[in-house]
Amino acid sequence: MLTIHAADEVRVGWDAEPLKDGAVAVDGNRVAALGSLAELAELFPGARVRQWPGALGPGLVHEGPLPDAPSPRERVHAVLKGGAVAVLEEYVTSPDLRSAAARNDVAVLMRTRIPAIVQGGRADLAVFDEGGACLATVCAGRLIHRRR
Repeated sequence: MLTIHAADEVRVGWDAEPLKDGAVAVDGNRVAALGSLAELAELFPGARVRQWPGALGPGLVHEGPLPDAPSPRERVHAVLKGGAVAVLEEYVTSPDLRSAAARNDVAVLMRTRIPAIVQGGRADLAVFDEGGACLATVCAGRLIHRRR
């Protein structure tokens, strides 16, 4: 199902200029389009719309060891709660941790990369409030974390 994620502002990169009242259309695990909410709602009239407060941008890369937690699943979830959708291979060494990352579509990278939203690219998104708290994480098109 196609979903439009809309926010007060959308950034294709965290250093990029914000698009006010912007949106990202996600089809499966890919970014279908970027633009204003009005443009995307017209382009995809049957899409589900998720409206977020704050800033929506690319999901982050967690660049250090995964947080301690009782299980590999909880360690991966702790990273997702911070807006990260990718981790570095050097910190995901156990089979259980790799499996937990794979089940949540968390990318395991050999080296860090600059996060960006790219049309046709993998739909990895994060939403942050004005205080910097992560409100939602979309990993490969799936809403994996949502703060209540």
